[in-house]
Amino acid sequence: MSTFRTTLARPALAAALSGLSAAFTALAVGELTAGLLRPAAAPVTVVGRAVIDRTPAPVKDFAIRTFGEDDKLVLQLGILALLVPCAVALGLLALRSRPLGAAGVLVFGLVGSAAALSRPDATGAVDVLPSLLGAVAGAGALYVLAGRAAPPGTASPGHGNPVDGWSRRRFLTAATAVVAAAGGAGLAGRGLSGRRGQGAVASRKALVLPAPASPAPPVPEGARLKDAGISPFTTPNRDFYRVDTALSVPKADAAAWRLRIHGKGVTAPRTYSLAELLVRPLIERDITLTCVSNEVGGPYLGTARWLGADLADLLRECGVRPPSQGGGADQLVARSVDGMTLGSPVEDVMDGRDAMLAVAMNGEPLPFDHGFPVRMLVPGLYGYVSACKWIADIELTTFDAYDPYWVRRAWARRAPVKTQARIDTPRPFARPAAGTVVVAGVAWAQRRGINRVEVRVDEGPWQDADLAAQHSVDTWRQWSYPWRAVPGGHTLTVRATDGTGEVQTEERARTVPDGASGRHSVFVTVP
Repeated sequence: MSTFRTTLARPALAAALSGLSAAFTALAVGELTAGLLRPAAAPVTVVGRAVIDRTPAPVKDFAIRTFGEDDKLVLQLGILALLVPCAVALGLLALRSRPLGAAGVLVFGLVGSAAALSRPDATGAVDVLPSLLGAVAGAGALYVLAGRAAPPGTASPGHGNPVDGWSRRRFLTAATAVVAAAGGAGLAGRGLSGRRGQGAVASRKALVLPAPASPAPPVPEGARLKDAGISPFTTPNRDFYRVDTALSVPKADAAAWRLRIHGKGVTAPRTYSLAELLVRPLIERDITLTCVSNEVGGPYLGTARWLGADLADLLRECGVRPPSQGGGADQLVARSVDGMTLGSPVEDVMDGRDAMLAVAMNGEPLPFDHGFPVRMLVPGLYGYVSACKWIADIELTTFDAYDPYWVRRAWARRAPVKTQARIDTPRPFARPAAGTVVVAGVAWAQRRGINRVEVRVDEGPWQDADLAAQHSVDTWRQWSYPWRAVPGGHTLTVRATDGTGEVQTEERARTVPDGASGRHSVFVTVP
């Protein structure tokens, strides 16, 4: 009995390994083909992007809350984890019928091709070939290895003749050769993808930023508090949050980049190069950006010094007028190089705020993660309706005529930033010593500014916090409060009042559809 079970187990194990080897081959050849044609068309990337596009807004919001900026890595690992049992199943199927097993691999290739074609930036055969060629290579690998996994003397399905099964050593040798060859193909593909981005990297290094025609006002001395644990007034580029749908960060060459402005009410459509933007009189401003996925007290906001071209001036050059001046378009749709669309109110973009096409961040060209070579910024609006990274196209239209990416997924069409405050220190569940404890953090209400911040200990009265100097209405404001801590467990809560006199609401709301609301609190224990 033991010998019989072993005889059955060995072919099954070999078949499973055949399926895994075939899956690896398919992915590796797909990676190589994508490296030769278009890195963004790699099979895992296109399937991942299709999953992101079809994920309901609450699920997407949960992923950001749970995994933060690692949400894309978790998605890719999840796709690979799902492929493992599928590959094993196809290997076992091929043990019974090699044509059916190979056909199953081809089906996965068709799924990847369909995912590639579903993207708004799809370019046809170039996007389809990586998945198709990878599937063909994987099907071939499975067909060959599964035939060798069968025990000697068994009938080949679809044929009447016995299969000459290989010994375990010869099977493993063949499987190892297949995996090694696939691994080489995958590494070559990664190398080619990296080389294709070298031109963009070189263009960023060579970019010389001009001096701004309108420099940012100096940050007041009193705007930067020195309390330990508080967020710095200016967020370093390496710490600036990143929330987007790009599984692979676009790398556009600065010399080849173009921006087209066209659409409803555009009497003089134009296409701009980066060189043409850089010779314009640029503006420099400190602006706080906020992601709509930021929960109450969350980390997805930051302040940077941005340099860019005045967006309203560009639109006026193209003949655009805001609705208040008789313009026919009330929505500006920004499109990125990877097909993402964001919609901004034309009136907000042209009402005098410092909306810009940014080319630099904190004194250096935009990092690739943050939109190099050019991104859009509109102070006072959440990022999903204003901060298009890797921008390549601006179309003027109406809110009735077109729903951008996030609006089609249950988010609001208009989304001004809500008044919020956050406690940075002490951290939740901290154990500060009794005595004076500095409670500190930041508050923000872009376009309105912050006039007051108050702190409450447990259910006590609201107490005024000390405010740092306000740099501008478009930046956050630091605050601190000296709390006389006594032993016990305590809940610290903060609220802000904006420049219009409106007090931050205590009503809790999730991020969908137009940003979270409520008051941030932390629980601490004083020993």
